[in-house]
Amino acid sequence: MSQPIPLHSDPAFYQLLADSYARLLGRPLVPNAMSVTDAAAWLYERAPFAVLAHNVDPDPVFIYGNKAAQQRFGYSWDEITHLPSRLSAEAPNREERQQFLERVRRLGYETGYKGVRITKSGERFMIEEATLWQLLDAEGKLHGQAVVIPRTRDI
Repeated sequence: MSQPIPLHSDPAFYQLLADSYARLLGRPLVPNAMSVTDAAAWLYERAPFAVLAHNVDPDPVFIYGNKAAQQRFGYSWDEITHLPSRLSAEAPNREERQQFLERVRRLGYETGYKGVRITKSGERFMIEEATLWQLLDAEGKLHGQAVVIPRTRDI
């Protein structure tokens, strides 16, 4: 039996990320026109911003984290894709993060978010100007939420 394609290489998952982003925000996720395969590889390997996505479980787990996100949070692909997304924030900041997620559920997306996050080793950092959006397919089915984090800074 063959292994499923990891989401970072899956053209269908990239299409879900990119199409839902473009539908909700009215602009492309990837800056240049590329084939789906090339765009998926660029987003995972070379994007100068972090991208994370979590599923719709009651306690959502990250299902995607590009190399920039892995580096900033200090996790490998296998680690980050088994991490409950709430653990990316310290306990005191989880309620504020949850309120933000609820706004995104209601509105479809939100831009300009900033908040404190925590690395695998416990270091705190600030994410700035983040955009979170609903991962909705063309039929409107919710697959989770994703975030672009263009800037971070140590605190």
